[in-house]
Amino acid sequence: MLIKRAITQLKEDIQTIYEKDPAADNILEVLFCYPGLHALILHRIAHKLRYWGLPVIPRMISYISRIITGIEIHPGARIGRKFFIDHGMGVVIGETTYIGDNVLIYQGVTLGGTGKEHGKRHPTLGDNVIVGAGAKILGNLTIGENSRIGAGSVVVENVPENSTVVGIPGRVVHQSIIVDGQLQHNRMPDPIKCQLNRLTYEVKEIKEQLNIKTSGKTDC
Repeated sequence: MLIKRAITQLKEDIQTIYEKDPAADNILEVLFCYPGLHALILHRIAHKLRYWGLPVIPRMISYISRIITGIEIHPGARIGRKFFIDHGMGVVIGETTYIGDNVLIYQGVTLGGTGKEHGKRHPTLGDNVIVGAGAKILGNLTIGENSRIGAGSVVVENVPENSTVVGIPGRVVHQSIIVDGQLQHNRMPDPIKCQLNRLTYEVKEIKEQLNIKTSGKTDC
């Protein structure tokens, strides 16, 4: 039963890579050249052994996985179906992280904690979330379903569903630019730039109004 389930999961993982990565050319390349897939397989083994209460060995498997793939996933992390790590180098996923279904994250992402507190201290990612390269999501917070985290963002607060987050600290903007299910990092909105442009236009309007009033005055 376990072997049959593992084979079914592997088939789904391979299909997910084909769907999310246009560079995937053939099954041998996917099986041998995708560190995200290797890290996910090793994590499933470590997670199951941890669930069975086996000490030390799950962390050893996680450590070996980090050496081989450059991806560190704590055995305690819970990961849903159709999860894909693109490229993967430098990804860190903490112990109490929960990742929903159909989630895509890129290289350099950290799903980490903010202190030494016990209990749930790492993020929860809802279904269909995309996390851009180098983004950091820190603490016991929730990223709502269908949300997108822009590359390099640092998220320290909850994110509602169907949102796009950019900046440091992360700011929510409700303008997702998605093409074929992929986050377009080069077309992410900049809330600071938008606000500065808005202020510039307001100042310009005030100056124009002041000029009109001044020009309308006559000497007594």
